[in-house]
Amino acid sequence: MLDTMKRLLRPAEQKTTRIGRLIALESGGRARWTPRDYASLAREGYTRNAIVHRAVRLTAEAVGGVAFVLHDGAEELTAHPLIDLLTRPNPRQDGPGFLEAIAVHLMLSGNAYVEAVRAGGEGAPRELYALRPDRMKVVPGPKGWPAAFDYTVTGQTVRFAQEGAPPPILHLTLFNPLDDYYGLSPLEAAATAVDTHNAAAGWNKALLDNAARPSGALVYAGADGTVLSDAQFERLKTELSENYQGAANAGRPLVLEGGLDWKAMSLSPKDMDFMEAKHSAAREIALAFGVPPMLLAIPGDNTYSNYAEANRVFYRQSVLPLANRIGAALAQWLAPGFGTAPLTLAVDTDRIEALSADRSALWERVTKAPFLSVNEKRAATGYGAIEGGDVLMS
Repeated sequence: MLDTMKRLLRPAEQKTTRIGRLIALESGGRARWTPRDYASLAREGYTRNAIVHRAVRLTAEAVGGVAFVLHDGAEELTAHPLIDLLTRPNPRQDGPGFLEAIAVHLMLSGNAYVEAVRAGGEGAPRELYALRPDRMKVVPGPKGWPAAFDYTVTGQTVRFAQEGAPPPILHLTLFNPLDDYYGLSPLEAAATAVDTHNAAAGWNKALLDNAARPSGALVYAGADGTVLSDAQFERLKTELSENYQGAANAGRPLVLEGGLDWKAMSLSPKDMDFMEAKHSAAREIALAFGVPPMLLAIPGDNTYSNYAEANRVFYRQSVLPLANRIGAALAQWLAPGFGTAPLTLAVDTDRIEALSADRSALWERVTKAPFLSVNEKRAATGYGAIEGGDVLMS
């Protein structure tokens, strides 16, 4: 485009000239967005954006750190092969690491796949593995339901037919209104905010590399309408590139001669409201992942009275729903391999320190309820009945 403008502005009788008074012509450009595939989103979000990385790590580590309680109907089980399997799912991972991997896959991809390995292909599962979602492909059956899953690594594909009890693959998804098989991740919903935040960080880095000075243009105003020759134009570009660009040349004064004048063309950070736009994008990212901005150290959004309250809301609204969903899916999937009795996995909230204030308030309300028997009070707080506990205490 610049060469075209030079040809249009060049006088017909001066074939060796480059330009007159106009040196640079600049447009606003077009926004570039990250493709909505797993690899691109994970690269631009999780690996290159501190807000996404911290939000995902904070949620996944919290999910991995919760304790599950196994129930057989109304009875709590303290010893069971399923508990042992979740405590040590495979030789390479412990229980928290396994749950953390599932949570990360769900937040980055909207999908999580777990493989159950059984001895000889029969009986109860012996090991569990979290598989990468970008390598898995759903194979629909004749009725539309997934009949198998293809897992591809280094050009080799393994097909897992969904047969047996339990089937070899558990597919967890976050609801996607536009897809029957694959889920929608919070990272994809926040992709625009992630691109904005990354672009702001890149612009800031480029500005610092240029000694925190905005770019501009050199305008040549020669006497009697004279213009720069091709050789003068190329020499000027070379000198600017070698002597004044980059961090190594920061602060070097620009020497102008022969009618050259410097015109700043970029808006200042204040005019662009640069920092506020960056913090606004960070808050949108935190919103998509369900993490209070206070926990991510995002300034200007301290809507909670203190850190403890923000942490409590984080566990109630984000960690517990995700952890209970993972636990329920694992229990429903694995229960047939351990017998016919229905098994349920639920988070033991009594062992979560962030919810201790809620637990204390519940105990206080139950203790002050004279119309409840001991067993009713124990049931309200999640404990089993005891002998002689059905009598009201006077």
